[in-house]
Amino acid sequence: MPHDHQAHDLHHPCHGISTDLEDYFLTRRQFLSRVGMGVGALGLASLIPQSQLLGAPTATSALDLGPSPLTPKPPHFPGKAKSIIHIFAQGAPSHVDTWDPKPSLTRLNGKTITDGGIAMGSPFQFKKYGKSGLEVSDVFAKTAAHADDLAVIRSMWTDIPAHDVATVFMNTGSLRIVKPSLGSWLVYGLGTENQNLPGFIALRDGRLPTGGAGNYGAAFLPGTYQGASVNTTAASVQQMIQNIRNGYVAPKEQRRQLDFVHQLNEVHAQNLQRESALETRVQSYEIAFRMQTEATDAFDITKESEATRAAYGNTQQGKQLLIARRLVERGVRVVQVWHNGWDHHQDLQEKLSAKAGEIDSPLAALFADLKQRGLLDSTLVVWGGEFGRKPTKDKNGYDNPGRDHNAKAFSVVMAGGGIKGGTVHGATDEFGAAAITDKVHVHDLHATMLHCLGLDHTKLTYRFNGRDFRLTDVAGEVVKPILA
Repeated sequence: MPHDHQAHDLHHPCHGISTDLEDYFLTRRQFLSRVGMGVGALGLASLIPQSQLLGAPTATSALDLGPSPLTPKPPHFPGKAKSIIHIFAQGAPSHVDTWDPKPSLTRLNGKTITDGGIAMGSPFQFKKYGKSGLEVSDVFAKTAAHADDLAVIRSMWTDIPAHDVATVFMNTGSLRIVKPSLGSWLVYGLGTENQNLPGFIALRDGRLPTGGAGNYGAAFLPGTYQGASVNTTAASVQQMIQNIRNGYVAPKEQRRQLDFVHQLNEVHAQNLQRESALETRVQSYEIAFRMQTEATDAFDITKESEATRAAYGNTQQGKQLLIARRLVERGVRVVQVWHNGWDHHQDLQEKLSAKAGEIDSPLAALFADLKQRGLLDSTLVVWGGEFGRKPTKDKNGYDNPGRDHNAKAFSVVMAGGGIKGGTVHGATDEFGAAAITDKVHVHDLHATMLHCLGLDHTKLTYRFNGRDFRLTDVAGEVVKPILA
C-alpha cells in the first residue's frame, strides 16, 4: 500500500562514461553536437507513441518492465465498492428544490424571513417513494423509483460559495494549493483492474471545467494517476479518444518502438536517475498502446442493445452514463461524469426542471442497469454539486426569480457499494438555509467515499516537500450512519 513517496538512489554522473583520452579532447562544437544529439534522441523517444518502438526481443510481447504503477493494490480493509461513478452537477443545484423538502418555506412564500430575504417556496412537489418513504422532488421522479437504494445527505456544507473555488475543493479537498484530485488519490491507493485502460476517466463536454483541468489532475502525485479527459460531445469514438490508433505503423512495429523507449528510459535511470516526469510519459504511451483495441470498444455504445440505449436516452447525459457503466464493467476504477449548467440565479422553475430532466432518466437507467448486471453492490454512485442555494429569491431574478449561492447547506446523493439505501442523514433548518444536524463537511464526504472502497483516509498519504499530504488534509470523519 503506497503511503509515501519512495526516493530513488542517484548514480554517480560519470557512471558508464568512457575514460578514453580521446573523449576529453573535443572541440566545443563537437561537444555540443554530441550532447545535443544525445538529448535529442531521448526527447524523440519520449515523443514516439508507445507502440512504435524498435529493439524489442520479440515482435509481439513487451519487455518485462516490472509492476506497473496502475497494478491493483490491496485496500487497507475490505471495501464494499471496487469502483466509483461520480456525477458532478457543476453549478450548485438547489437542494430545497430537489432532495430537501421545506414545507415552511412554501407556507411563507413571498414573505420576509430571518435573513431579511423574501422566501421562495419550491415550485416543485415532493412525494414519498419506496418502502423507506424517501421524499424526493418530482424533477427526479424517475430516479426516485430507486429510493430504497439511495442515501441522501441533507446536511452538507462547504467553505466558500464561489464556483471555481468550491468546484476544485469538491474535487481535490484543497482551497489554496494545487492538490491531487479524488480520482487520482483512489487510483494511487488502489491501482486499477484493467491495465489496458486508464484508471481514472473524466467524461465531459467540450468546455474546460470551472476551476480548470486540476479538477481531475494528479498535482504532485505521479502523472500516471491523473484523470484521462474525454470529450463525449464528439460525434464518433475516434474523435472522442483521438490519437489512439496509429495510421502509419502496424501494431507489431509499434510494440517494438515502445519497448525501445522503455530500454532508453532504463539506461537513463541506471546511469543518471529516475525522473517521475519521464516515467509518467513512458507509462502514458504504454497505456495508449494498450488502449488501441479496448478503448474503442469501451466507448462504442452502438454495441449495446437498442433497448439499453433507449433506456439511457439519446442525449449527452445518457451517452455519458452508458459509457460510465461500460467503463466500470471493464475494470476502470474511477469515472467522473461532468454535468454542467446548474447555476440558476433566475428562471429557476424552467431551468432547473430542464436541467434535472437531462439526468433523471439516464440516472434511473444507470441504477437499473447496474443492478441487472450485478454491479451496483460493487460500484459507488455519487451525485452532487459544489454547494447549495439560498431559500430566498435572488434579487437579480425579478419576476422570474432563482436562488443565490449558499455554502452553508446542500445535498449529496449516494448509492451502491457500501451505502445503506433508503437513508436520510442530517438536516437543515426549517428553511434550508444552513445545515444544523449531523453536519457533513466536504472532507467528511471524501473520507466516506474512500472508506467505501476500503481506504482509511488518514493512512492514504504521499510525501511531498517534506510533509505527508492526504486528500482530507487534517480533517474528515466517515459518515457511518449511511454505511451498509
